[in-house]
Amino acid sequence: MTNLVPIGRALISVSDKTGLIDLSRSLAALGVELISTGGTSGMLRAAGLAVRDVADVTGFPEMMGGRVKTLHPNIHGALLALRDDDEHLLAMAAHGIEPIDLLISNLYPFEDTVAKGADPATCIENIDIGGPAMIRAAAKNHRFVTVVTDPADYGALLDQLQANDGATGLAFRQKLALAAYARTAAYDTAVSGWLALQFKEPFPRHRSFAGTLAQGLRYGENPHQAAAFYTDGSRREGVATARQWQGKDLSYNNINDTDAAFELVAEFAADGPTCAIIKHANPCGVGKGATLREAYLRAYACDPTSAFGGIVALNAPLDAETAEEIVKIFTEVVIAPGASEEARAVFAGKKNLRLLTTKALPDPRAPGLAFKQVAGGFLVQDRDYAGLPASDLKVVTKVQPTEAQLADMLFAWKVAKHVKSNAIVYVKDGATVGVGAGQMSRVDSTRIAARKAADMAGVLGLAVSPTVGSVVASDAFFPFPDGLLTAAEAGAVAVIQPGGSMNDAAVIAAADAAGLAMVFTGQRHFRH
Repeated sequence: MTNLVPIGRALISVSDKTGLIDLSRSLAALGVELISTGGTSGMLRAAGLAVRDVADVTGFPEMMGGRVKTLHPNIHGALLALRDDDEHLLAMAAHGIEPIDLLISNLYPFEDTVAKGADPATCIENIDIGGPAMIRAAAKNHRFVTVVTDPADYGALLDQLQANDGATGLAFRQKLALAAYARTAAYDTAVSGWLALQFKEPFPRHRSFAGTLAQGLRYGENPHQAAAFYTDGSRREGVATARQWQGKDLSYNNINDTDAAFELVAEFAADGPTCAIIKHANPCGVGKGATLREAYLRAYACDPTSAFGGIVALNAPLDAETAEEIVKIFTEVVIAPGASEEARAVFAGKKNLRLLTTKALPDPRAPGLAFKQVAGGFLVQDRDYAGLPASDLKVVTKVQPTEAQLADMLFAWKVAKHVKSNAIVYVKDGATVGVGAGQMSRVDSTRIAARKAADMAGVLGLAVSPTVGSVVASDAFFPFPDGLLTAAEAGAVAVIQPGGSMNDAAVIAAADAAGLAMVFTGQRHFRH
């Protein structure tokens, strides 16, 4: 098999012209003949480089507004011909096709165009046709052709040429071929995903997902699992868009938990200063206050033991006063929509604490897809972006909730949405006081949350458990009265739950007998 292949002719057809002039000068200095299209050839000529137009190679001018320029046998034959196949060589000689050894091509900026909110006609015009065709052709023929689809690889290309007297090695071409096919696959995924939205077909016959490598990770959930972090191109605010100010690289679990924390606290964007503390993707405390510092302290008070080594998410820019409280215990990550210089200075001495900032909170109501792999396939669903206006609540008990209880109910409901099922959340005065997560029995989640609250009462020196006088949220209906009565025994006075059980009448009767106020939401928030 051919290993080193000299580069004699290069075809350059790019939208992103980053670093192109320097690369082209280096190629020309190595004696490589340059061929280029339209605006790119004009730019290279203006830089003093000798360039041959694609139209001279094909014998046809660019036409139809540039839609047709490289789709021609003189281009694709030059890329696809096997240099060790006599029939291919005879065909090239018979039709005057000269080989192309290097393709430098990146695609029309379709993803960027969509992200900028362009109209459908503009987005469609930015669907590249000739570029993917050439890239796939060159990548298929990587035994003989080198294909570069990303300016980030220009330096590696020049290093390869310098090391091999103007040639590239097979291993290098294989690596670039893989990158090329991955790029066209991701590009087509972006186009098909956008068309599915435009044509209102959320679950087409074939569905693909794509990402761009953001960073390699030391390992996955456990040290024996390899892992990496990819961005999906949506540019939705969150961990993927955050700036890291300090600390070592984020781990797989850091990223997963930080995302969970930021998504949760974003639910409270309009509710004033709010803090969420996450451990193992579940909230161990959520609180709001008059200041961010107060919000943090109220979130921390819910479960100080679990907060150690946790993730802190804030819904407002981090200030120095809040930072001073956070550094009193070990915290893995803090994420916020901004941070003051004074706050960053407070954190500067904590080298193991990672500080991430974004330009804004994630939009909790933004539609999108979530997927999960199963054996032999994957499940796809809408993100759980449903909100719950207070007007949608249905009071089903004789006792009516107070305005303060309704506010706490809505607070608890937002938190319960982000707790692993079966989820139970006790809230009092705008802060969680007990969280039960991930149990097979809803009664067990109710008991665990109440027990943790009682434990914290002892730690904080409270005379009674903070669940006394609280409201409680359940992510799904109570199938029997036992869970609800367990919450009442813990001191809860009001309940928010979806309703919809065959035993709703019995549960409502139990609530009335216990003197509880209860509202139904008509929606559930399973989170598995």
